[in-house]
Amino acid sequence: MSQATRRPIVIIQTGLPPDAIQTRHGGFAQMIRDAAGLSDAEVRVVAVHEGETLEAPGQYCAALITGSPAMVTDGADWSERTAAWIRDAVDAKLPILGICYGHQLIAHALGGTVGYHPLGREVGTQPVELLAAAQNDPIVGHLPPTFFAHLIHQQSVLQLPPGAQVLARSSHDPHQIVRYADHVLSTQYHPEFCTGVMTTYLNHYEPKLGAEGFDVPTLRAELQPTPHAQQMLQGFVQRYAMAA
Repeated sequence: MSQATRRPIVIIQTGLPPDAIQTRHGGFAQMIRDAAGLSDAEVRVVAVHEGETLEAPGQYCAALITGSPAMVTDGADWSERTAAWIRDAVDAKLPILGICYGHQLIAHALGGTVGYHPLGREVGTQPVELLAAAQNDPIVGHLPPTFFAHLIHQQSVLQLPPGAQVLARSSHDPHQIVRYADHVLSTQYHPEFCTGVMTTYLNHYEPKLGAEGFDVPTLRAELQPTPHAQQMLQGFVQRYAMAA
């Protein structure tokens, strides 16, 4: 199928980063598009948090769901409508990748439990460990047994939906990568973030993070590139979207 006739990839925008991040690095949709190597022509951005309406799943070749400053447990109308759309899209076999809020929203939509992590926030560049279930996975099976990823989140998937399989964990969060079906995958970390984005987050939230007990100068010093985390996003797009 030519690019002219290929169905677009929908980026479901569930929120925007703080102005300090957006001004310097762009919004979540732009970061995802750039990290995945997608052109503007290949993508449709639907800002569901602003009331924009998704088309039927069959109008897209794949869906990428962004992070958000919102919380899934707030139960906002736009979020619950998107959860209902996710259920329809899963039934329609649409390839879906959720990131951070998107990760949690997929789990919620399919019957899992999302809430504040009992140990608090996870932030910075952290190691992610693949589990045995990931060994033959077409998207993450080729990644190293342990790789680094950028994270900043307070809520997590606390209980998986029925049938979901964990592919990776961190020391803080046991559900870093989850596969729900052959075509549905999600990650708690941000594969679209670079060290520059993570630095700006740490600088912006430094007073808040310090009050929570984090050593922000050490978190900054420990930042490093996360190419394998980004490869997971690129691999999803190549397998499920570009070949559509």
